[in-house]
Amino acid sequence: MLFLLIATLHSAPGISVGKQRSKEISYLSTLANALNVELVGQIGGVTYAVAVEGNYAYIGVGPRLVILNISNSAKPTVVGQSEVLPDIVRGMVVSGNYAYIADGKYGLRITNISDLANPAEVGYYDTPGYAYGLAVCGNYAYVADDGYGLRIINISDPANPVEVGYYDTPGHAYGIAVSGNYAYVADGSTGLRIVNISDPANPVEVGYYNAGYALSVAVSGNYAYVAAWFGLWIIDVSDPANPSEVSYYDTPGGAVGVAVSGNYAYVADFNSGLRIISVSDPAHPAEVGYYDTPGLARGVAVSGNYAYVADDWAGLRIINIFDPANPAEVGYYNTGYVMSVAVSGNYAYIANKWYGLRIINISNPAHPAQVGYYDTPGEARGIAVSGNYAYVANGGLRIINISDPANPAEVGYCDTPGYAEDVAVSGNYAYVAAGPAGLHIINISDPANPTEVGSCDTPGYAYGVAVSGNYAYIADWDKGLRIINISDPANPAEVGYCDTPGYAEGVTVSGNYAYVSGKWCGLYIINISDPAYPRGVNYYDKRWDTEDVAISGNYAYVAVGDKGLRIINVSDPANPAEAGFYDTPGYARGVAVSGNYAYVADGEGGLVILRLIFRIYLPLVLRNR
Repeated sequence: MLFLLIATLHSAPGISVGKQRSKEISYLSTLANALNVELVGQIGGVTYAVAVEGNYAYIGVGPRLVILNISNSAKPTVVGQSEVLPDIVRGMVVSGNYAYIADGKYGLRITNISDLANPAEVGYYDTPGYAYGLAVCGNYAYVADDGYGLRIINISDPANPVEVGYYDTPGHAYGIAVSGNYAYVADGSTGLRIVNISDPANPVEVGYYNAGYALSVAVSGNYAYVAAWFGLWIIDVSDPANPSEVSYYDTPGGAVGVAVSGNYAYVADFNSGLRIISVSDPAHPAEVGYYDTPGLARGVAVSGNYAYVADDWAGLRIINIFDPANPAEVGYYNTGYVMSVAVSGNYAYIANKWYGLRIINISNPAHPAQVGYYDTPGEARGIAVSGNYAYVANGGLRIINISDPANPAEVGYCDTPGYAEDVAVSGNYAYVAAGPAGLHIINISDPANPTEVGSCDTPGYAYGVAVSGNYAYIADWDKGLRIINISDPANPAEVGYCDTPGYAEGVTVSGNYAYVSGKWCGLYIINISDPAYPRGVNYYDKRWDTEDVAISGNYAYVAVGDKGLRIINVSDPANPAEAGFYDTPGYARGVAVSGNYAYVADGEGGLVILRLIFRIYLPLVLRNR
């Protein structure tokens, strides 16, 4: 029996006897985060971290390390990328042949980058908290571990990193810099903490300064530069036991990252982009230039005449800073934040929030690849596909011709009075959940001239919509499920409703049942055999904040935010039971199912492709490896 279990483990995709240890590490660490579901592929995600060495930029793209050749700043190109990490990349340092990654709730991950085209994880240390930032000096990595403060990890053997000491700072450690014998920790509401690390096994705090809400820190000479949300603090640390404020500069956005080069501090100022501040006189800092990046500036690295900004959903932005008074973007690498997904044939169509429609070739699910995009204005939130057209809920309804996936083109648009949150298509009509404006029905028989023909103002906020037969089903926030008769599209009328235990956001229909997801709603199952009198049958874990649900066969695939994808057996709707799960690296917002695959719109984690399997893994297996 043991032999069979081990053989099953070795035959799983991504693992084979004799494969490199990095793959075993990644796979075994996944076992604790999944049941009966395996990861197949992933693409995209947000960028929170960037490091630069020579002609290469190392960035986090959702749960991956992506390596870009930046020798031509105007056209950065992908050289290689890591396997999928278990969480979103939050911080990164490159030193020698290794990239050291702060990977959120999975701590420190170490990747060998000696072969840039094939970066491979070689070791990891799962810190007790949430790894936001790190610094590397000599044989040690210093991790800012949120509520667990500073963790010191010996990395002399990258395959076997070991914690040797820690200092539990009083706040939440978000950022860290190391200079000489001291670690400087940006500790949230408790400001800057200075820790003596001359004995890594026994770090001791020697001084602190309450510098606002500290999120990031850089040290240059006798000064610590602290990005503290409301601005930049400059602290004299020449005497680490008695740090003192030299000056403060109030940036217009939220100062979350900082780098110092020469006479300038470069501040990643969240919604106000990159701010360049002269610190030639630390007592009198002055802004000399800025560049308002399209996303949310989270981090910054400086090399030569360029600043590299980790710009959240807008990816990496490369800014020429040769003239600090006139910084200019010269290149970029887009990533994105995936809100929802639809699948048709060999393509997945994703609503990429601020970057509109992205078309992904999924003919090989293990290697999804973007083939085309259409950058819609505003926020793309919902998507449906029918025939040669994609219908995007994006303020109003945008209709995009996808007959040539490499060159999608908008052909029609219909404004809705509310903010379009979701869309369903049936026949010649698109049904739009338009927030406070309820349901709007649009005739799409001529895609170039979509025309609204009817509407029904639901009592709540219409987040989600599904259509089956003569009825539209609306997830109406605090007003539960509303059922609208649409047999006459010009005169839709509510015929029934059912209150849900929480706040309804998503809905799908299969047979005689509607499946509703939402905040504190879990999966709520409603019998709709009589649309005038729908009745709740049962629910599965209403503590969940569920975002979306899809049905395939006897299973409900539920996008459960920070809990990833949960698969519920609904063969008996009165007794739903969890059949499997996968804790995706981002925040699961949408899900579509096609064949044996589930496609999860994982927010900051991009598009995650999963497959339901049925294997039994026992602790005995791991003990005998």
